[in-house]
Amino acid sequence: MADNPSRYISNLTRDTYALILAGGKGSRLHELTNWRAKPALYFGGKFRIIDFPLSNCVNSGIRRIGVVTQYKSHSLIRHLVRGWGHFKKELGESVEILPASQRFSESWYEGTADAVFQNIDIIRDELPKYVMILSGDHIYRMDYGHMLARHKESGAKMTVSCMSVPIEEAAGAFGVMSVDEDYRILGFEEKPASPTPLPNDPTRCLASMGNYVFDTEFLFEQLRRDAEKSESQRDFGKDIIPSIIKDHMVCAYPFEGGSGANAYWRDVGTIDSFWEANMEMVAPVPQLNLYDHHWPIWTYQEQLPPAKFVWEDEERRGQAINSVVSGGCIISGSTLRRSLCFSNVRVHSYGLIEEAVMLPDVEVMRHCKLRKVIIDRGCTIPEGMVIGYDHDHDRERGFRVSEKGVVLVTREMLGQPVGGLKTAN
Repeated sequence: MADNPSRYISNLTRDTYALILAGGKGSRLHELTNWRAKPALYFGGKFRIIDFPLSNCVNSGIRRIGVVTQYKSHSLIRHLVRGWGHFKKELGESVEILPASQRFSESWYEGTADAVFQNIDIIRDELPKYVMILSGDHIYRMDYGHMLARHKESGAKMTVSCMSVPIEEAAGAFGVMSVDEDYRILGFEEKPASPTPLPNDPTRCLASMGNYVFDTEFLFEQLRRDAEKSESQRDFGKDIIPSIIKDHMVCAYPFEGGSGANAYWRDVGTIDSFWEANMEMVAPVPQLNLYDHHWPIWTYQEQLPPAKFVWEDEERRGQAINSVVSGGCIISGSTLRRSLCFSNVRVHSYGLIEEAVMLPDVEVMRHCKLRKVIIDRGCTIPEGMVIGYDHDHDRERGFRVSEKGVVLVTREMLGQPVGGLKTAN
């Protein structure tokens, strides 16, 4: 590496174009993605999932970014315009929205590789030396500059970020690779039922994070070849990576968190994982530090008054214990324990809310008891309703109960209209 590592990495990031794949449907999240793409889903009290890879890019010094959208993208595009539309193209920075537009095909995006292939001309106009392809639906903080430096120094044509994960977590969910002592990838399987374990730990495997770095011209060459194969599924994990690891240098980059911190990376692709990751934010010292001024997570949020807690009677006290409460919230005479409230949540008196994730604009009327729930945006929980204590009763009322006992409640399940002021999903 050069004598000045910071300058060396900053040159690499300036020569990089990042493409964030944000068109995912997120079907395992069920009703949470009925009206929004998975990357537009709320997380952590005030953010959306897409804010994490975008913030990682900006904090890493990568300022030329494209966001590929497709599935139910209205709320995602609106968020990008409001929160990420301030970049100045004349200063060499931009966040551009790249919807499926049939530029090279009569079809919509058919896979991750096809989503990049259909935007080759846009990428080429930026003249980057490297293209970084990022998944738009994971929660983590990562300095991409270090991955770029490893890519450059290894001489690889492609680099894949990876993490060690438990075998049972990776099975059927992640791409799994095997590597040699220099982290050159020797084998790659996309979402195998029986992942190949690590040589030194049979309980874990090396899983792809869905983030890649390519030499630009090499990427274009592989995409053109893949587009000519009628049997291809147009996917990096299923087609591109397995087809190139034998004849080209493809390396893995182990994500370790940096600065001595434990690596934090969550795929919030199910009801349970989404609830669990949000619950991690209410810990006294969460593993993902959202309060780090040196690596801020940027977002758009409307201007709101501070959160408010009112009444202090024996049976009517507004309080939140081990909880996260965002701006615009009013907790009026109820108790919240280990819960997370997004913007403009209103909780009325004589209630008990425990282990709840309440998305923006939720209103909980008097005498309600909620436990281990996700309440979707704009829901009004009727007076006296009890949720999360009797799962058979929850199912009878049309609520979704997950494998681990998390109860999902949406407006449709409550028989409340989707239209009106609360449709900003």
